[in-house]
Amino acid sequence: MPLQTNAIEHDWVSVPASKFGEQLWDAKTMHKNQDGSIRVLSKFIPKIKNDITKDILYTMDINCSQKTFRDVGVGAEDFNEFENLEAKWKYPNGDKLILGVIGQVCNVDQ
Repeated sequence: MPLQTNAIEHDWVSVPASKFGEQLWDAKTMHKNQDGSIRVLSKFIPKIKNDITKDILYTMDINCSQKTFRDVGVGAEDFNEFENLEAKWKYPNGDKLILGVIGQVCNVDQ
C-alpha cells in the first residue's frame, strides 16, 4: 500500500527547543509580502502532548528590521482555520522559539 503524502511538501526547519517544546518553520513556504515582511508557515510541538495540547499551526508574518511578528492564521488540523489578517505586530518578549524562527528566517532572506 503506497504511503499517503500531503498535497504540499513541507521543508521543516527546527529552531533550538525550549522547555515548552519545539518550533519549526517551513522553508518552502517563505515569501515576501507587499509591505516587505516575510510570511512563513510555522508549527509548535508542545513537549507534553495530550488531547488538549496538540501541535499548533501558524501562518506568521515576520518583520526582520523590527524583529517583530504577527500570527495571521492559526489552526490545529489545518493552517488558517482561524484567520486574523488584522493581527497586530508583536515583539517576541524573550520567547526563545519565536526569536529562533525570526533569526533563521531573516538570515535566509539576506
